[in-house]
Amino acid sequence: MLILASNSPRRKEILSMLGFEFEVLVSDCDETTYNLTPKETVMELAKRKALAINAGANDVVIGSDTVVSIDNMILGKPKNADDAKRMLHLLSGNCHEVYTGVAIISKEKTIIDFVSAKVYFNEMSKEDIDYYVSTLEPMDKAGAYAVQGKGAAYIEKIEGDFFTVMGLPASFVSNKLKEFGIYPKTK
Repeated sequence: MLILASNSPRRKEILSMLGFEFEVLVSDCDETTYNLTPKETVMELAKRKALAINAGANDVVIGSDTVVSIDNMILGKPKNADDAKRMLHLLSGNCHEVYTGVAIISKEKTIIDFVSAKVYFNEMSKEDIDYYVSTLEPMDKAGAYAVQGKGAAYIEKIEGDFFTVMGLPASFVSNKLKEFGIYPKTK
């Protein structure tokens, strides 16, 4: 059985869209990291999330983690509205990177890797930032924005996989699951 070790609605949506049948089991693991680069951080946290699931002998578990990074500084989920405004101010008119780590683990095989994408933000006025934060959309998102939501209005372009920015690199995951003998279901 395929298990998604995440309660993220976006990750569930992407895996379902790809045609995979899976069960969701939310992992409870420590997400504290120290002195790791953004790519090391997402791979470590993806691995921890996958390993925290009590998987059966025939299960394949996907763990994933996404961070937004600007100038090698990780922007997590904002603590409050002021923190969201601070993050959006940093992103405004700049390019940043989004890293999504993926760990796919079974009893016989382990794949741990990451995919990154560059996101270019338009200039955001103070009014743009105030409005966007008032929608509350940024409050539970890494980097204080949702590429698949209202935040799309502020994105000039993306270099790389859109789904990496959304939280689960679709092509990467689909191709790697084949190595575990897992394919989308046909109707």
